[in-house]
Amino acid sequence: MDLLGFALAVLLIELTPGPNMAWLAGLAATEGRRAGLAAVVGVALGLLANGVLAALGLVALLQAAPQLLWALRLAGAGMMLWLAISAWRDADAPAGQGRPAAGTHQSFLAGALINLLNPKAYMFFVVVAPQFMAGRMLDLPAALLLAGISTGIATAIHLAIVATGAQAQALLQDARRMRLVRRLFALVMLGVAVGFLATDLG
Repeated sequence: MDLLGFALAVLLIELTPGPNMAWLAGLAATEGRRAGLAAVVGVALGLLANGVLAALGLVALLQAAPQLLWALRLAGAGMMLWLAISAWRDADAPAGQGRPAAGTHQSFLAGALINLLNPKAYMFFVVVAPQFMAGRMLDLPAALLLAGISTGIATAIHLAIVATGAQAQALLQDARRMRLVRRLFALVMLGVAVGFLATDLG
């Protein structure tokens, strides 16, 4: 397997703005570093699970059963819509006010579910991975290796995003600014929800 080529491809993909990047940046900026770090851990577990489930044939099942794909889309869109509504409601909370315990657990769970409910995450192991496997089948050991590499790269980038977002939180102590950012964050999540519905496994 061309692991170096695979790692470079993953790096390019991860540097392209997407749902995880937008959500993590907004979360760290509005809820703080702890919530952001918890979300990164959840995202990492979700990405690892993507590789395992892809190797076990989930993508083939989704392609063969469109109703299951539609259910996955709806679940993902529903998750993002719930996050958007929560962010919009939180917009009126005083700047700096957080919910450390609940927010941390909620962020971890959301990070995992965002990736587990995203069909495009599974397609990564069907469309991108085979190009670097020299004809080898995507069995479980190969999927775990590739998932480990991609998750490691993604996590490093996500940690940098959370660190940057957390620094921005210090600039949002003004109530008006925080309210505006939280509402923009909610609109971004709404856009991601729409994106889930538009997913096509082709």
